[in-house]
Amino acid sequence: MRLTRFLYVLLCLGAGLLAGFSSPEKTVKATWIWQAELAGDRQQEILQFAEQNGINTIYLRVDKALPFAHYSPFIQAAGRMGIEVHALGGHPAWALSGHRQRMLELVSWVHAYNSQSSEDARFAGLHLDIEPYLLREWETEQAEVLRQWTANMKSFADAARREPGLQVSADLAVWLDRTDVPGEGVTVSEWMIDIFDHVTLMAYRNRVDGPNGIVALVKDELAAADRLGKQVVVAVNAKEMPGEPHTTFYHDGETVMQQVLAQASERLRLHSSFAGTAIHDYRYWQALRNGESPNAPQPAPPPSSHTAPLLGTYIWHAEAAIEEADEIVSFAKQEGLNLLYVRLDLEQPFSVYRELVGKAADAGIEVHAMGGHPLWALDSHRERMLRLVRYVKSYNSRAEPREQFRGIHLDIEPYVLPVWRQDPELVLRQWRDNIRAFVAETKRDSSLQTSSDLAVWLDRYDVPGEPGTSFSKWMIAQHDHITLMAFRDRAEGPGGIAAISQDELRFAGELGKEILIAVEMKQSGEGDYVSFHEEGKAEMRRQLGMLPRLLADHPSYKGNVVHAYEYWKEAKE
Repeated sequence: MRLTRFLYVLLCLGAGLLAGFSSPEKTVKATWIWQAELAGDRQQEILQFAEQNGINTIYLRVDKALPFAHYSPFIQAAGRMGIEVHALGGHPAWALSGHRQRMLELVSWVHAYNSQSSEDARFAGLHLDIEPYLLREWETEQAEVLRQWTANMKSFADAARREPGLQVSADLAVWLDRTDVPGEGVTVSEWMIDIFDHVTLMAYRNRVDGPNGIVALVKDELAAADRLGKQVVVAVNAKEMPGEPHTTFYHDGETVMQQVLAQASERLRLHSSFAGTAIHDYRYWQALRNGESPNAPQPAPPPSSHTAPLLGTYIWHAEAAIEEADEIVSFAKQEGLNLLYVRLDLEQPFSVYRELVGKAADAGIEVHAMGGHPLWALDSHRERMLRLVRYVKSYNSRAEPREQFRGIHLDIEPYVLPVWRQDPELVLRQWRDNIRAFVAETKRDSSLQTSSDLAVWLDRYDVPGEPGTSFSKWMIAQHDHITLMAFRDRAEGPGGIAAISQDELRFAGELGKEILIAVEMKQSGEGDYVSFHEEGKAEMRRQLGMLPRLLADHPSYKGNVVHAYEYWKEAKE
């Protein structure tokens, strides 16, 4: 039976009032806050900014490592000002079925938080930002990504709605109205609008009219939302977008942005689904208002001066660095780490690394970008190595100081290559030349630290063409520090960590360089003596605790690195 238009309108208005997101009297003005810590550190500043700019909805990213008590004062203070706070989360990989559980963990966290909080301290909604078109899989397997994405969104919405009254929403790219959901006969935009209570449409343009203006870009989504009785918030961008000035107000300034938003709002009010506007994001909006640019090239952080002992680990899986920032920093704090070597996936946008690097810096942890492969020792693969250097330097030029990498670390072990067994001198010669190129390119116009892993037995090889000059000593001379792979499970005695590190520590002392000593936690096929896998974390700590005494005569010894995060966190105590 078809509803009369009058009854239909009444039902829609009633749903809006119950949800609390957009009553007829309320026009939404929203922004995103991606740095969860700001809710504690800058509560007064944020809320004052919100009051000055009429903000009544904040999408606040949730850091699950922070206690519930971090969020409640902010939400309560915002509520007293009539501002709703929605929990924000998301990552491009959350579109894939293999990452559904991480997405649902956000739902569980918000439900648990709200159930333990007073009514005035609860999140009003859950908001997702998932942009799977940033994934490599989008280019090659778009239909499959879309199938997994829509299935994940349905699971998310169903799970979130188990808490009555909790708004469920998501960001949506305007061009998805040209992409169909496989097998559904409907566009992604219409499907998403139907699934969520509201969508925030990323209409990132800097003008109202014209075929590529805001009104033209959002008309199909608003028409669909009108039919479905759903709501749409239209968003614009204040962040610098290199090469795409038409997608942002970064160059136009805040006055123009507000004028365009007012004009667009007046035109879009004809749609019953139009709920208001949003500006991406708080940090960029604030900088725009102050005439600043948070994306402008920043001065590099000062070089490290390692006066305190270092303790570090390797993050070998780039996806962990991208998706598990909170877990990694929490683990680092628990173990007392102050150094991370993080392998990078150079196909990813710079933005994916900022969270981990920034949070680590806030916790007093240096982060060095890492890469490497045995083939990087050969002339034919030099360009692959230098690509890492250029990526890191470009990233740092666009990042805030706290989000910048402090160094670049290489793991190149060419002795596993067949050519090493045939002609080690040929490999050493090319490796030497590649390291020279690496250091020169890294140090050109930057203060980035350079470092490499080094096998303890390489001190038995001379530099090609320089008889009597240990290749290990040459490597130490080139870098700011060397991480010596002294993979043994005891500190003392013949063949122990201290004993097999003596030559390299002496070389470093003569050269005024630094040595970190690395140990292994991964199970080894070379023998039980190589790794702490059998002994566990406690024994590793005990043995490492002996080294400052055993190596007291070597000022070049600066600390330890454990290989690697993935094995250490799973190791027995």
